[in-house]
Amino acid sequence: MTSRASPSSAGPWRSRAPTTSCAAPHARSPPSPVATARSGRSPAGSSAPLSIPSPSKEAPLMSTDSRIRTFGTREAGPGRPVYVTGEIGINHNGDIENAFKLIDAAAEAGCDAVKFQKRTPEICTPRDQWDIERDTPWGRMTYIDYRHRVEFGEDEYRRIDEYCKSKNIAWFASPWDTEAVAFLEKFDVPAHKVASASLTDDELLRALRSTGRTIILSTGMSTPKQIRHAVEVLGSDNILLCHATSTYPAKAEELNLRVINTLQQEYPNVPIGYSGHETGLQTTLAAVALGATFVERHITLDRAMWGSDQAASVEPQGLTRLVRDIRTIEESLGDGVKKVYDSELGPMKKLRRVAGVVAEAEIATAAGEPLAV
Repeated sequence: MTSRASPSSAGPWRSRAPTTSCAAPHARSPPSPVATARSGRSPAGSSAPLSIPSPSKEAPLMSTDSRIRTFGTREAGPGRPVYVTGEIGINHNGDIENAFKLIDAAAEAGCDAVKFQKRTPEICTPRDQWDIERDTPWGRMTYIDYRHRVEFGEDEYRRIDEYCKSKNIAWFASPWDTEAVAFLEKFDVPAHKVASASLTDDELLRALRSTGRTIILSTGMSTPKQIRHAVEVLGSDNILLCHATSTYPAKAEELNLRVINTLQQEYPNVPIGYSGHETGLQTTLAAVALGATFVERHITLDRAMWGSDQAASVEPQGLTRLVRDIRTIEESLGDGVKKVYDSELGPMKKLRRVAGVVAEAEIATAAGEPLAV
């Protein structure tokens, strides 16, 4: 596949500086009255709650198990198959055909869902950066025009919605502002995702909580106190926490996968997942072995393509291996109860010289039963 070279002057756009994030309140420019009306946000100084459109279909009910979360017709949590999501983000580069190809790759690999990112450019782009011009693969343009260039609108998402249905794969997105939440609520998405950069945006968290859908909260670039506050705002009944390290790509020594266990201990009634931004697959598989119930990796058609997330993404062949190996790990972890399997009886008879206190005949009778230890 032919790769796109990154323009030499596009450096600032390839970074993830907090000043370009919707999660930086000081960087936001005031939304226009029209945008306020569309988003359902209350006028300045008003205490009226945000109005989010009702979902197109009734949101599915939660399981009675406090650690199980629903994603449409599927469930995630302990004892359930790992919910694997291919994060398309903006790796489609504003091209709907690229999005379809990435959906194909995720569906063929066996992913449960694909995920996009949804922003309102005028809200998420600091006003002082709107008119800065840079070279892009589509020519020289202002930053605000670039943000619009890579953003899908309702027509594209209608096509994505239908295409995902035809491929039997779910889709959802990370909304970066409350207007984006209202936009996504036009669709019957199984969940919403809070990007790590948005963990401190209480307005966004409250809007997401009001939808009643499962909320996935990524915890990169966040302290334990910030995570606790976000969980308090969202409530713990319908969230899934994702351990993450927000560098692109992330170094192995900074992944700190044991945080998965730390989160499990601090939030015993919340399922814990992993959102990886590293290169390679081994560490994501290790996260599953440590108990991650949800896995998300950025996916790309070609890691050499233009864009800030491409280098930390997984190509189609790697995605297929990742899902395959996750399913193998799930099967191999078992239930933790020590037992003698029927398949061991033949080798035991052939190889064990001393029967021991418990006769082999008794073990054969009890094969498959838990050992009393």
